Amino acid sequence: MKIIVPMAGRGSRLRPHTLTIPKPLIPVAGRPIVHQLVTEIAHILKEEIDEIAFILGDPAFFGDEVVADLEKLAKELGARCSIYRQLVPKGTGHAIMCAEPSLSGPAVIAYADTLIRADFDLDKEADSVIWTKKVDNPEAYGVVKLNERNEIVELVEKPSQFVSDQAVIGIYYFKDVAVLKDELQYVLDNNIIHGGEYQINDGILRMIGKGKVFKTGTVDEWMDCGNKEVTVETNARMLDILAEKGAPLVMDNITTENSRIIPPCFIGDGVVLKNTILGPHVSVGEGTIIEDSTVKNSIIQTEAVVKNATLDNAMIGNYATFDGNFTNVSIGDYSELK
Repeated sequence: MKIIVPMAGRGSRLRPHTLTIPKPLIPVAGRPIVHQLVTEIAHILKEEIDEIAFILGDPAFFGDEVVADLEKLAKELGARCSIYRQLVPKGTGHAIMCAEPSLSGPAVIAYADTLIRADFDLDKEADSVIWTKKVDNPEAYGVVKLNERNEIVELVEKPSQFVSDQAVIGIYYFKDVAVLKDELQYVLDNNIIHGGEYQINDGILRMIGKGKVFKTGTVDEWMDCGNKEVTVETNARMLDILAEKGAPLVMDNITTENSRIIPPCFIGDGVVLKNTILGPHVSVGEGTIIEDSTVKNSIIQTEAVVKNATLDNAMIGNYATFDGNFTNVSIGDYSELK
């Protein structure tokens, strides 16, 4: 089994935090988004992962440190790591085709901008399984249309009339991903474009049109990391999930002085808390110092300095300095607000 992860986008909706680090590598609840996503997919598949292929953007942004991090992730899961590049943003279908040498055999394709939790048995007899989440407002999503055998017969984007309540979350299993490759090659060769880009859906619809059987796999949790607001919400939900499982969230070597921690919180190595109330639902990266502050529902990355702050729904980047009386803030890496 392979896992193929297109992650070449710059994450513009999460700026300024994605100006210096790719969005999939931003930690949420103490661990990078793509690490959590790939690990959860491997857990659901319940079988050996042979290869994880990552499709990255420009090496000037997705550089050696990014590659080394992804190679380490693959090694932890017992898989070899393949790195491909999508140098021009031409859509989801084009991104997949950038990994053409890896497009054979059974594979899961997963776009690295969400977190999931699921516990279902993947129907590996189907030609493909599109992972979905039951939603209350399907008109806001792309959804699947099912026939009487619960097979997917159509993909409908933001339907004005009810089609189904199963929203497509951007994760797909293919019994043989080479079949998708052939259909996407047709899409590229014939310049089939929607929204100005080559889309994975056009390859999928060609497969459905040729009689390939598509089923759904419904996840329990689907959490977005698209912008600052929803990333902070996702951080809170992930902390709740991890706390319920009894996962260790507070490292042993932190320093506290006249401070109180209200769980659940993730607190990394070497964090210093002085005269501070922290939590609930706060993630703090390693080496960060927080003094004379009250912080809840927030993400603070590594080596930051926060003083005299009352923060709620905040996101503060790596090596940033914040000193002030603001509450709902979002400042990126190496920024200073004093």
